[in-house]
Amino acid sequence: MFKELAPYLRQRAVLLTVTRLEDDQISVNIIPKKLGEGENTALTTPFKLTGTAEELDRDLPSSIVDFVAAHLQLKSTLERAKAEMDAAGKAAQAEARAKKLPAKKESPKAEPAKPVATVKPVEVAKPQPLTTFSLFDAAATETPVAEDADEEEEILAEAAEDEQADQDEELDEAT
Repeated sequence: MFKELAPYLRQRAVLLTVTRLEDDQISVNIIPKKLGEGENTALTTPFKLTGTAEELDRDLPSSIVDFVAAHLQLKSTLERAKAEMDAAGKAAQAEARAKKLPAKKESPKAEPAKPVATVKPVEVAKPQPLTTFSLFDAAATETPVAEDADEEEEILAEAAEDEQADQDEELDEAT
């Protein structure tokens, strides 16, 4: 059992507990110790195997080999992924720096200053913003405003005539 744990013990400490349960059952727990605060919790996943003494003698060594292999492979994978991400980050920073360098133009120090002719900037007319029309806008543009005003004046004139006629009738009836 310890021969199987030896490769794992080279990298981290483990807590090993063996507990007797009822009916001749024994529980073996292997709990890896966390090495640092930023460490991935998957690397500290505990291992538990329960069985009789005969079953543990037979199955525990191969189970520990599988457990250790899985943890070592996971650690290797995480380290490789971290290294690839660091390399990609450094490459992106280098690329960003490379893009910034050509954009900066340094003025030559040895050349004397030449007079620069002043050029008046050309004013470019700004294009009118595009407008979208709705169905209501189209209906409003089809009916001339003058016709609406004429109709409104006719209606008001008729109403005034009707009112005047009503007042005249009342005066006639009163006399």
